[in-house]
This record gives sequence, structure tokens and C-alpha cells, in this order.
Amino acid sequence: MQSKYALVSGVVFGVVAAIQAIRVFNEWAVQVGPYAVPIWFSWLAVVVAGGLCIWAFKSARR
Repeated sequence: MQSKYALVSGVVFGVVAAIQAIRVFNEWAVQVGPYAVPIWFSWLAVVVAGGLCIWAFKSARR
């Protein structure tokens, strides 16, 4: 059961990382209320979500 959870988590984090990378390359603007989210935040999200994706897939293989 844990390997299925890790696999699903890896897919979700991979999708999040891909969407953030697409945002960076297309330079999409994101606004949360009155605040504009800077592009560097998406770079950070790509690294964090990508790392969690890799970690989850490695955990699923055990």
C-alpha cells in the first residue's frame, strides 16, 4: 500500500513541477490577491516539487 501512495505522490509532484516549469518558460503572470508572484518562486517550486517527485519514485521501488 505504501508503494502505491509513493507512486501517486510522485506523479502529483511531477505534474506540479511540470506546470511550474511551463509557467517559467512561458512567463505566465500569477496574481494572488493584490500580490504578484515572481518568476523566481516558480524556479524554487520546480526544484522542490522535482526533488519530492524523485524521492517519492525512489521510495516506491523499495
